[in-house]
Amino acid sequence: MKVAVGFDHGGFSLKSVILEAVRSAGHEPIDMGTNSAEPVDFPDFAEKVGRAIQSGKAERGILVCGSGVGACIAANKMKGVYAAICHDTYSAAQGVLHDDMNVLCLGGRVIGPELAKALTVAFLDARYIGNDPGGQRLARRVKKIHKMENGESVL
Repeated sequence: MKVAVGFDHGGFSLKSVILEAVRSAGHEPIDMGTNSAEPVDFPDFAEKVGRAIQSGKAERGILVCGSGVGACIAANKMKGVYAAICHDTYSAAQGVLHDDMNVLCLGGRVIGPELAKALTVAFLDARYIGNDPGGQRLARRVKKIHKMENGESVL
């Protein structure tokens, strides 16, 4: 799987760790920057990762800013991008399994390298199960999210 990865200056310290974790998990990282610890704007990298997903260039994305919050907010403004901050492996996998999450957001100033590796693997190893037999309840919920994204009511 191709995975778009983007970092601002607050997440740059985890860049090499996450790129290697993606490769070690058997996937191809697409490096969307940044390339130094010089201050940059996180929305720029959220947009790059989001556009890669929207265009089909990447199936998933990983964004790392200082807290993970800004990158997550920015990514979720893009249609078809479903991002969440996950600082535990349960959420990193469950977000994909049940909610069809396609972007993992991390806080480079919140977690260390070993947890970043574990979260990356948990996220990449998971697959959405809403289309599996018995997954109708999950699929129904995800369809409601898509309706909301299109400005429709789910009530």
